[in-house]
This record gives sequence, C-alpha cells and structure tokens, in this order.
Amino acid sequence: MPDSTVTSRNGSSPSERSSSTDDPSAMEDGVARKEYAMEQIVGFWGEMASNWGINRTMAQIYALLYLSGSPQHTDAIMERLDISRGNANMNLRSLVEWNIVRKTRQTGSRKDFYVAEKDLWEATAQIIRERERREIRPVKEQLQACAKHLVREDERLDDRPADEQEMYVRLQDLIELVEVFESFSKALLPHVRRQNVPAIKRMMTFALTMTDADPDTRG
Repeated sequence: MPDSTVTSRNGSSPSERSSSTDDPSAMEDGVARKEYAMEQIVGFWGEMASNWGINRTMAQIYALLYLSGSPQHTDAIMERLDISRGNANMNLRSLVEWNIVRKTRQTGSRKDFYVAEKDLWEATAQIIRERERREIRPVKEQLQACAKHLVREDERLDDRPADEQEMYVRLQDLIELVEVFESFSKALLPHVRRQNVPAIKRMMTFALTMTDADPDTRG
C-alpha cells in the first residue's frame, strides 16, 4: 500500500485523541459507547497496520467504513479521522483500486459515498492478491532483470569475473527468498477465499512443526 501516515489538522492521531475520551465505564448512553469503541478500534487498527508495513491512514479509513452502519462521504471521513482532503482522497482512491472499498451515490446528494467490503475473508484475500501483484512480483522481476544483465543468456557464469559471479549468486539468493513469499501467498490465497480455516490451521501447524524441528530456530 502507498506509504502515507495520518495528516492530522490538530497534530494528534485518532488514537491519541481517544485517550482524552471519558472513561467508557461511566458511559451509559449507547451512542457514546459506540463512538468510544469506534475511536479505539480505528486508532489501534491504524497502529497495527503500520507495524505490518501497511499504510496507516488507508487502514483507518477501511476500519471506519467497515464499522459504520451506513455509507460515508469524504467530508465525514475527513472530520472523523482529522485528515486533509488530499490525504482522504488519495487513500480512498487506493482502497477502491484494491477492491476493498467501493464508491456509491445517495439519492438527493451529489457527494460520493463509500462503503467497505464487509466480508473480511474476501477483503483479506484481495489484500493478499494485490500485495503479491504490486509488491512481491515487481521486486522479483527487477531482481531477475539485474541477474540477466550480469550474466546474459549466451554466457556462462564461470566465464564472468569473480566479483560478478559473487554478486550473481547473492542475487539468486534474493530471488529465491522473494519466490518463497510469492509461493506462500499463492498457496494461502485460495484457502482464504474459501474461508477454509482447517486448511489454514494445518498450514500454520506444519510451518510451526518445521520450525520446532530445526535446531537453528530454537532458543
């Protein structure tokens, strides 16, 4: 996802602003409790996404739309997250391109409204697919192009200078690592799309078993 953090007009993030919210235990009104919960979730969802290398603002907008019971227009999103119009438009456009948010219209309004994909399994599958297409695959292609530049198809690796041979071997190691991530994404994707929890758990169990069996991974 594009790297863009929350541009707060008052200098505070949603999670920071939520810290000043009244103690939820003292809230008896349902609306107040809902607002507090949404503020907390949107805040930590952005922090979590940032730790995973995902655009914080993009994640917060998706969380806000996912939790909202009705479509939201850009002005409402800007006010809720305290972000600029440019920041909101850029991230909404990205979310629409990733097919996890769609644009809609409301009768009697000229504004664009947005709704999130409510099926989290489908949204997760779309994120996996798009990250593989936009991030993993281009990296592999660039590395492969560099490797072909070092050793062309009509050349033998052993005929190249020693320093070029060493670089070529290191490039191949990088390509192999990227291919592992690519293969994992492709193997995981169909199970996520089918919501095949048992298969996903078996994959995780197998991976953990292999880790436990490897003496180099033991503490």
